[in-house]
Formats: sequence, C-alpha cells, structure tokens
Amino acid sequence: MSLPLDGVRVIEVGQALAGPLAGVILADMGAEVIKIEKPDGGDDARIWGPPFGPDGETSLYFYGQNRNKQSVVLDLKDPGDIEALHRLCETADILIQNLRPGVVDEIGIGPEAMLERHPRLIYCSIWAFGYQGPMRLKPGFDPLLQAYGGMMSMTGRPEDPPTFCGASINDKATGLFCTIGALAALRQRDRTGRGCLVDTSLFETAVFWVEGQVNQHLATGEVPKRHGTGAAVIVPYQVFETADRPLCLAAGNDRLWARCARVLGHPEWAEDERFAKSRQRVKNRTVLVPLIADILRSRPRAHWIEALEAVGVPCAPVNDIGEVAATEQFAAVDIVQSVPGSDVRVVGLPINFDRQRPRSARPAPRLGEHTEAVLRRR
Repeated sequence: MSLPLDGVRVIEVGQALAGPLAGVILADMGAEVIKIEKPDGGDDARIWGPPFGPDGETSLYFYGQNRNKQSVVLDLKDPGDIEALHRLCETADILIQNLRPGVVDEIGIGPEAMLERHPRLIYCSIWAFGYQGPMRLKPGFDPLLQAYGGMMSMTGRPEDPPTFCGASINDKATGLFCTIGALAALRQRDRTGRGCLVDTSLFETAVFWVEGQVNQHLATGEVPKRHGTGAAVIVPYQVFETADRPLCLAAGNDRLWARCARVLGHPEWAEDERFAKSRQRVKNRTVLVPLIADILRSRPRAHWIEALEAVGVPCAPVNDIGEVAATEQFAAVDIVQSVPGSDVRVVGLPINFDRQRPRSARPAPRLGEHTEAVLRRR
C-alpha cells in the first residue's frame, strides 16, 4: 500500500506521549521516523507498565506510541552526537521535539540555530505552557494542564470536586495539533522552499478544549459551572440512569426533543412553554431533568434504546472499555492491528486512505536498535 507520506523523513526527539504520538501518526502515514533516545534507558515511557511486551521490559504503552519507528541512541550532551543529529537533519523534512522547556537551547539545537543551519527543516516544538510568557520554561504533564487550564473545573457533577478526565486528552490533542501544523508547513515548503517553526503546547490545547466556556465568560463575565454529564447549552444532553444500566441521551434540537417527549409518554412537553424551545429547556433544566430521570428509571436501558432509536433520537449505552471492545462496531471498523513479529495488539491510526487503514510495518524498536545502520546511511 502506497502511503501519503512515503519519502518524508522525520526526526523525533521526543518522549512520553505528545511528541511520540505526533511521530507515530506520521510514521503510520508512511513517513520514515527516526526516534532519538538518550543512552540511559531511552524514552521514559519504555517502563510505563505493566503490561509489558514480549521482552518483559518494554511497556505496551511504548509499543502503542512507537511502532513503525527506528531507534537511534544519541547523547545530546555530547558535541559529537549533536553533530550526528545535524547530519541526520541534512536529509530530514520534519523535526519534532518535546524535551523539557529550555533544554534544546541549552544544548544548541533550538529552533533558531537549527533553521539557520537547515533552512528547509520544519521544526516542531511541543511546550507545556507555550513558547512565550512567564511560564514558558515550566514543565508540565497532562493532569497539571487539565487543572491549570480550567478543564477539571468543568468536569464532574456540581456537588463533587473538579474531576480529572481519564484519557490524556491534552497530550494526545497537542500531538495531533503538532501533526496538523507539520503537514501544513510541509505544504507551505512546497511553495516557498523554506521550512518554518511550528509551536504547540498543552496549555493552548487545554484552552482550546474549553473554548466555548471561555467565550461565554468573555461575553458575560460569568464563570461557567459544572453540569455533570450534561451540556451547558443543550437539554436533555446527558447520562441518565435507567432501571438497570446508564444511558446517554442527546436530544440536540427541538425536533428531536419533540420525538423524545413522545417516547417518554409526555408529548405535551413539546408544547409546554417551559420546555418547547432549547433556550427554555436550558433555563428550566432543574425542573425538566428530574422529570426525565424519573421516567427513564422505570424501564430497562434496552427498552429505551429501542424506543428512542425507532424515532431517530440519538442515544447510546454507557460502555466500559471491555464492552466497547466487544461490540460489533468495534470489530467492523478493524482498528486493532497486530504488531509485526509479536502477539501484541494495539489500536491503529483512525484514518483510512482509499478505504484502507495503514498497517504497522515494524514493531516498536529496541533501544538503539538502528543507531549504527541509520548513522552509517545518513
């Protein structure tokens, strides 16, 4: 299968999640990704287990984020190894780095220095708080940015403490934004012949996730509040308990609400001045939501899903991870792939090209597995 990024070379000076995620996306789309790792243990994520891969030492987490890459060990405190990195960059298209803020400048591979020597290079930096401002040199991890960026204040029930999202959504989305920026810069280089800097940060990603609430605050001066599983501007649009299992109900407009009201046995609610229009439902959520909750608790979830789907009202069971993995839809999209040369299975790229999903050509590399071959080849 010919892939869109065949012929593109990427140098990844990354660790943990955001940088390696950007690298693995590019690798899955056909780019040659050379992962630079430190001599003493390599990427910290290699030990983030259990579970571990076939060697019993490399975490399954690392396998998922580093398939399709080559591992080259360089000591970036050594001038000779810095020169080796420069030689690799002579033929590279993209460099991705998410080292601790300030480190690349300290060791002489900051963006200005690198672009001066390699003017066609697309230099991507992933920061914690951004490339400017009083916190630019502070390190950061996903939960810190969920807290600092306001996301935790918006997650959970009003009566509960602010809640951490189970997925590392700032790390992952920042990796995605880095990838988008790199590909846009690559397209620009096609026109101009010159590389550029691409800066992303976990903080800016966190603000992006709550942009609706920030916009609301800027317009009104009010501080948005938590609504549990509910949405701030749509009702009903949340999880409800049924007689046995929880159900997510999303009547996202007035037409769907009218159908939902009929299923709930109260068609008159679609005409009630308190509930007829979206704005009225939001205003009167403390009245309407308990009424809906009482009705849904009267029957099992399967009953409500069948009835709601019959009239086209969006709804879904609240699945745990095991239940998701057991669904027919999960099998149908064929997103899980086996890592070559092992019995490890991981989730693949959520993109198809000409109705084909890219498959891993190689497993996650052993630390330094390709150092000699890559440096000799340049």
